Amino acid sequence: MINTNIYNYINVLDKAADASALRNKAIGNNLANVDTPMYKRQDVSFATEFERALRHSRYKSLDEKIDNLNIKNLHGRVYTDAIGYSYRLDGNNVDVDTENAEMAKNQLTYSGISQSITAEFQNIMSVCK
Repeated sequence: MINTNIYNYINVLDKAADASALRNKAIGNNLANVDTPMYKRQDVSFATEFERALRHSRYKSLDEKIDNLNIKNLHGRVYTDAIGYSYRLDGNNVDVDTENAEMAKNQLTYSGISQSITAEFQNIMSVCK
């Protein structure tokens, strides 16, 4: 059996895509609760979790770090943003304009991740030809 790490970058990108989809859901939930008293906006952190995982690696090159990354522990983390902050009298801290801007940003992020996954598969295919 051949031992290969050919899909390591694709696996990391897949986790990033999952986190981006989760963030899209969180933003949609924020928008749905814009008029709910005491609701606090939620967001998803993936980049911080990914950076932490890479930083704790003993390897020097990015390829080595990705090869030895424990992908099972890499997830987007949902958190409540600015839990003690509210600019409204009803205690809600969701701003529609901010959420719409974050949604657009997240859609661009997801598109970039999808394009990167496609490029990785194209690289694999070009090697196999």
